Amino acid sequence: MTLAVIDYGAGNLPNVVRALQHLGVDLTITSDPAVVANAPAVVLPGVGATLDTMTTLNRTGLADAIRTTVAQGIPFLGICVGMQVLCDISEEFGPHDCLGIIPGTVRRFPATLKVPQIGWNQVRYTATHRTHALFDGIPDQTDFYFVHSYYCDVTEKNIVAGETDYTLAFPSVLIKGNVAAAQFHPEKSGTAGLRLLRNFVQHMAQLDCEPRHV
Repeated sequence: MTLAVIDYGAGNLPNVVRALQHLGVDLTITSDPAVVANAPAVVLPGVGATLDTMTTLNRTGLADAIRTTVAQGIPFLGICVGMQVLCDISEEFGPHDCLGIIPGTVRRFPATLKVPQIGWNQVRYTATHRTHALFDGIPDQTDFYFVHSYYCDVTEKNIVAGETDYTLAFPSVLIKGNVAAAQFHPEKSGTAGLRLLRNFVQHMAQLDCEPRHV
């Protein structure tokens, strides 16, 4: 299986690629919508603003390719801004449409909080997803590395697989069908982050992102 890592100019692309290569993953780095739409599994990295990201994804045709990938049931992993653009709308730099794959809105943390949130924070698994294959071998409340000022406020609470507290509790992992997404940066999260990426590559394609029952 040759996994497609989408190249739209995201700053964390090299780190994501290095992490996957460290795991021995067969991958291709691509900005070709046709390659993305026909890949057996896809990773969307991301840093920066959703507005800039969506502008590029729309201009290059990658936005439609991602929607096609998800609709076909292909395993898909979004990272940081790659998670946020899955929502319907983002409020960053004014309301604008995102990919519309995950029902919800990307909102800024309250003005009372220091942003961006930078550093290590715990991910708490939700009851319905704590045995999911994505978390295999990663203990509940493991620390992962975050850098963000906005979070996903989703309307389907049952797709929230992990939560993190930054005064308010926000979704840090989403799982819906063949789609998984992490607000943190697994590529910067040491052993646990590498394990999560390994789990996606080894298990998610086989299990179609459905929860494991143990």
